[in-house]
Amino acid sequence: MSSTIQPLEFNGNWELSPSLESTDHLSLKNQYGLFINGNFVKPLSKKFFPTINPSNESTIAMIAEAEEKDVNLAVKSARVAYDGHWSKMPNKERAKYIYRIARMIQEKSKELSVIETLDGGKPIRESRDIDIPLAAAHFFYYAGWADKLKYAFPIANPKPVGVAGQIIPWNFPLMMAAWKIAPALATGNTLVLKPAESTSLTALKLAEIIQEADLPPGVVNIITGPGTTGNLMVNHRKIDKIAFTGSTAVGKSIMKNIAGSNKKSTMELGGKAANIVFEDAPLDQAVEGVINGIYFNQGHVCCAGSRLFIQESIYDLFIRKLKDRMQSLILGNPLDKNTDIGAINSHNQLRSINKYIDIGKKEGAEIFQLNCEIPSKGYWCAPTLFTNVSQSHAIAREEIFGPVLAVQTFRTTNEVINKANNTPYGLSAGVWTDKGSKVFNLTSKLNAGVVWANTYNKFDPTSPFGGYKESGHGREGGLHGLEAYLNLS
Repeated sequence: MSSTIQPLEFNGNWELSPSLESTDHLSLKNQYGLFINGNFVKPLSKKFFPTINPSNESTIAMIAEAEEKDVNLAVKSARVAYDGHWSKMPNKERAKYIYRIARMIQEKSKELSVIETLDGGKPIRESRDIDIPLAAAHFFYYAGWADKLKYAFPIANPKPVGVAGQIIPWNFPLMMAAWKIAPALATGNTLVLKPAESTSLTALKLAEIIQEADLPPGVVNIITGPGTTGNLMVNHRKIDKIAFTGSTAVGKSIMKNIAGSNKKSTMELGGKAANIVFEDAPLDQAVEGVINGIYFNQGHVCCAGSRLFIQESIYDLFIRKLKDRMQSLILGNPLDKNTDIGAINSHNQLRSINKYIDIGKKEGAEIFQLNCEIPSKGYWCAPTLFTNVSQSHAIAREEIFGPVLAVQTFRTTNEVINKANNTPYGLSAGVWTDKGSKVFNLTSKLNAGVVWANTYNKFDPTSPFGGYKESGHGREGGLHGLEAYLNLS
């Protein structure tokens, strides 16, 4: 006697039970001061501002707003620490502190990942599996280089720059802090770091870790506030280097301000990355790479693959696969481990994204969005796909910084190279093909600082990251990240 097993029918969505990450283990204060000279102090301005949970618009904590006198104190603290002991400390002793910070980030990774998700709106899976592990990995990596600088630069005499002013964005708060703090410490510099106004919490938790690690006072100072606080740092006479990650417009303004000064600088700015799919690519793998490149991070990365180029012969098949995969995405509570799409970081950012979606519609592009229920509270945007897009469309030219993908087609390799390079940006790109020769051909001709092959958004502390043209100058990560904080003679 035989029986036939009937296949399960799938209607496009699985009903998954909630799997919320607990917040019971968090240690958060109602109010945070400025971290200056090894201690948390109240701002002299006596001003505080709220940091908001973007998924429900509730206030998590009140954050200090640093003004000119506070910035002066932080820079003075860093200068005294640099001149007094940190720059003179044996390299292997500096390495011990950096290792200690790395280990403590690992030990507190669960708490840090939950705070990152609460404050930034990104899904807990991204905070837990990508952001926090990479932050620890950067401290481990640069701790290893601290006593090997003469081997890294054998024909030079590496010396620290001095006091660094570091300004980081809201999309990868702790990871960006690690990208900047770790190489600065390994090379003997002291620093003043300013996190983004809307995502300051993990930087302040890092300050607690630094305090617990007994790093000498003044070596790392973390001050919070709006863009005006960053401007005070940029224009401060006692700062020797500016490291900035953020928008191209702000980066240009900073470069104008420091022109004619002796300040060194590294700038990691905007992007409009091309993700290129050839007809010989592993299509299912490429679909997943496209989703990962633009939607899993809500498009909140400057290297997001926001321009998709598909070879004409596979266009219809690839778009069908891509739309099917989009419809399986889950938008919802960022603390739910089932969630793929979290909240947009702020109301202002959501307004900017919606403005570009409206522009795309008015320009005649065809829109497709995830069919999902949008929560009534918080800042949310359904993953969006535009087809019938041309090079002249604003959604194909301008950085949106949201989950919006603009699709174009191509026939030949030369055509797609010209289209991909037709942008003022030059940060990153992706290539999907089964031919290594095609990969090497494109990597040599695409104007992008990073080109991924058959993958997307992969980072490693040993590999430099940065762009060309209006995507900035200098590199972070790898040996290049050390060089940016050294005077080589």
